[in-house]
Amino acid sequence: MSQAPASGRAPSIRDVARLAGVSHQTVSRVLNAHPSIRPETRERVLAVMGELNYRPNRAARALVTSRSATLGVLSASSAQYGPASSIRAIERAARAEGYFVNTVNVDGSDVGEIEAALTHLLDLGIEGLVVIAPQVRVFDALVSRGLDLPFVTMQSTGRQGDHALSVDQITGARRATRHLIELGHTRIQHLAGPLDWIEAEARIVGFHAELEAAGLPRVEPLVGDWTPESGYAAGQRIAREGGPTAVFSSNDQMALGLLHALRDAGLDVPGDVSVVGFDDIPEAAHFWPPLTTVRQDFDEFGRRCIGLLLAAIRSTPAEERALVPDLIVRSSTAPPRAL
Repeated sequence: MSQAPASGRAPSIRDVARLAGVSHQTVSRVLNAHPSIRPETRERVLAVMGELNYRPNRAARALVTSRSATLGVLSASSAQYGPASSIRAIERAARAEGYFVNTVNVDGSDVGEIEAALTHLLDLGIEGLVVIAPQVRVFDALVSRGLDLPFVTMQSTGRQGDHALSVDQITGARRATRHLIELGHTRIQHLAGPLDWIEAEARIVGFHAELEAAGLPRVEPLVGDWTPESGYAAGQRIAREGGPTAVFSSNDQMALGLLHALRDAGLDVPGDVSVVGFDDIPEAAHFWPPLTTVRQDFDEFGRRCIGLLLAAIRSTPAEERALVPDLIVRSSTAPPRAL
């Protein structure tokens, strides 16, 4: 073989070609798995790449192949457990398929910031886009942009057609509410998330649907902001005003604050008030008492999301049905005390 590249300089495709005794076009064909390359030539080129520790320039390859092997994630809610877990799952699933992920976090209330984030991701040459956003206005920005690349949305608003892959939040909320009804509770309060969030709205719909199915009167929810502090405030109000023997909280963090407030008020959970959460965060099993909650399978969501996106990129069939969350029963729920 000829002389290796000078020390301190990364090897180039021309260094590989020179040491393998082939043209740089041949090396490029090896990199792109072209069928015209003879096996012995491919092995010789790959061996030289290994000796030189050669890494192809991804940007240059993207220009030649029109493939960046990069996906984009636009997130407007990554501070919350659910979206953050979804992003991690999407990144793992993408790497398993040979893709890298660029994630941009934006303020979902700032249309200009959403537009700038979309422009940034498109300028990176992404092959597909995943949108994880709680507010309808983010999806309105997608529609107005008229994206001409495959994209998948996490929350379904009914506006994206077959682009949406969602967790069935309504069924999850119905399961939580039904669990309380089956225990014998008839006075059930819902602690909702912010009303401009798609998931919070869906969980309210599920709560009301299950009350109606059981013949119970409609109850307007208390509204929190996903934080334990808002759950604590709701718990103080419930303890002060009385009424419900059970509460379905729209996420586990608010349920944590709720448990704290009820305990501070001298109420027993689940003796006086049963509590159900949503998400099954890792700490939920270690609350006191351990929290009954609705579990979302974020790993499966990530796999399905990437599967749907890559199917669109590759023009192949994909599974698109919504994921249904499971109810995890722990010690924070029990039948109401007899009056």
